[in-house]
Amino acid sequence: MNLAYWIVAGPLALFYFYAGTLKVIRSRDQLRPMMAWVDHIPLPAVRALGVVETLGAAGLILPPLTGIAPSPAPAAAIGFVLLQVGAIAVHLRGEDRRIALNAGLMVAAAVTVWPATRL
Repeated sequence: MNLAYWIVAGPLALFYFYAGTLKVIRSRDQLRPMMAWVDHIPLPAVRALGVVETLGAAGLILPPLTGIAPSPAPAAAIGFVLLQVGAIAVHLRGEDRRIALNAGLMVAAAVTVWPATRL
């Protein structure tokens, strides 16, 4: 079960760490080509979302890696499922039908929840 967790949670955490870092450090103009929705959300909210994604990535990796307080790992995975539900809603409200990545991330996070509870 441990290997299954790392196979799914490792790439998921890397993705969210990368995406979250971009949201924190890049300007709206730099984010726009990758994330068209940034024009519909206030920049402080985009920055906060980046911080949440970065902390969630740490929550997926650090507790199981250190063996200290493993409960943040399933909480982070559930948080990412909820985050993607919101992301899909933002995309659809903005008439952006490109939600395949969001759906894939939501499924990956959902799959991560069960092995995270077995750590």
